Amino acid sequence: MSLINTLFYNWKPGVTVVVISDSFRVLEALAKDKVFGSLLNFVVKGTLKNNPIAAVIASWALVEAILLIGSLNTIAQINSVLFMLSYLATNLACLGIEITGAPNFRPTYKYFTWHTAFIGMVGTGVMMFVINPIYASCSVTLCLLLVFALHFFSPASQGAQWGSISQALMFHQVRKYLLMLDSRKDHVKFWRPQMLLLVSSPRSCCPLIHFVNDMKKGGLYVIGHVKVGEFSENDSSNDPTIEEYTQWLSLIDHMKVKAFVELTLSKSVREGIQHLIRISGIGAMKPNTIILGFYDEEQSKDFFEHENSPYKTSEFDDNGIKLFPFRRSGEQKSLLPTDYVQIIDDVLRMKKNICLCRHFHRLDKQMIARSNHIRYIDVWPVNIFEPNNDDPFDVVSQFMMQLACIINMLPVWKRLELRVFLCESDPQPEPSTFQMNSAPFERPAEHRLSLLLKSLRISASIHQIPEWGKDMDVPRHRNILKQFTSQSDSNQVMTEENINRSKLYMQRVNQIIRDKSNATAVTFMYLPAPPKLSTIDYKEKCHHYLDLLTELTYDLPPTILVHGINSVMSTTL
Repeated sequence: MSLINTLFYNWKPGVTVVVISDSFRVLEALAKDKVFGSLLNFVVKGTLKNNPIAAVIASWALVEAILLIGSLNTIAQINSVLFMLSYLATNLACLGIEITGAPNFRPTYKYFTWHTAFIGMVGTGVMMFVINPIYASCSVTLCLLLVFALHFFSPASQGAQWGSISQALMFHQVRKYLLMLDSRKDHVKFWRPQMLLLVSSPRSCCPLIHFVNDMKKGGLYVIGHVKVGEFSENDSSNDPTIEEYTQWLSLIDHMKVKAFVELTLSKSVREGIQHLIRISGIGAMKPNTIILGFYDEEQSKDFFEHENSPYKTSEFDDNGIKLFPFRRSGEQKSLLPTDYVQIIDDVLRMKKNICLCRHFHRLDKQMIARSNHIRYIDVWPVNIFEPNNDDPFDVVSQFMMQLACIINMLPVWKRLELRVFLCESDPQPEPSTFQMNSAPFERPAEHRLSLLLKSLRISASIHQIPEWGKDMDVPRHRNILKQFTSQSDSNQVMTEENINRSKLYMQRVNQIIRDKSNATAVTFMYLPAPPKLSTIDYKEKCHHYLDLLTELTYDLPPTILVHGINSVMSTTL
């Protein structure tokens, strides 16, 4: 034994040279890949016959530091444990790649299977603890800490060109669970919003993008964009949507929203939107709610350039060229009013819910969070075009209340009170005690609505609008306004008098809503279905339908016009 010790101490330099013969190459590779950032920059400085001098010296110094421990048994245990740890990591990596089924993983070892990788991983792990449990525990702990630190803080992890096994593992799991999702097993009790927000330019709708991100409530969120043009006439050698896709992904990162991006190239906006509605999502994760901005003449605001905007950035200015350009004042729109109304009709025919959002450039979530003046989220469950006492209990109104309730559950919006406004077209007299105890007696709408909210577990206050039934002359206007919706008689011809009356009616309704909205953050309103294509004077009716919606929502807080297709609420848990 004394002879071995003598040889060991006398030949330390020689042993060191043998050990570091390849280790400095590993150190050089770590430095070149910037795994530790600029910490190892000195390693690649100075070469002699293609050998990095600094890396050799650094490796020699590290080996000498270990040899200074002075105990051959201790060094042997440390070396063996680290050796086993390296093979454990190798077997673990091979096992992970084999599980993901990556086509490019083709090991040359003839007898390789996931079984051999698993046995190798377990065997090396057991041997580590057999050699020395303390050293094994410490080495595994330090290795895990290093892996997590490099994953979160290493510059190389952001732009690595060697791929990420975590991405491959996630793909494998996501694919497996997506295949397990079956749309035939959907149930209203577990309904969740799956949003497709159609955006012309994100520069002008940043608050809306954030709001829809809040409203999705753990569901699917897709941001869609239609690029108008002919694929065959495109001068570029590539699909233009491919070039823009990375820009949209950068937008998602900047906005900090959990969304996917879908782009398409089409001859018209309407046709492109049909494509997006059909192809967005995957498997059972398909959008069930389509969200559009409102068609109006308001001047667009650039939130990327505005001084006080929380979304201000120069990231999307490329050498003076602005990415995501939007329509300037005076420029002609690429979409006609008739096309816009037809898009609404297309969405409903595809059996999707639809939301039209107006005035969301006024939405300021920071002000909502700190202001004591803004206190309410308002819901108006009445079909303004065809008022009826049963409106608060139909599918559209329940969908509207569901969306409002979802928003009210989030931290920023939770302190706001949810208000439901009851507009009775045919007010009922107060019942006597005898009437209330009678079997056939129908309860007042307010009581029925209160019971509905209670059964749906929605915490909201009910506010009646007494002037609605008294001063609005609802029965007469109901017949006039039906002409501009899907309920219109296909042979009924519009008159100038009816058009003027309907506008005056909408202005009066708008004034009632504005009077109640001084402290409102967001308003949800009932969207009637647009006129059918088969009706007489279809184009004119589309224009007037849009004009009436414009009058209805004039100068209101951020407003969402909602039309639901299917029931989305359940009274059971």
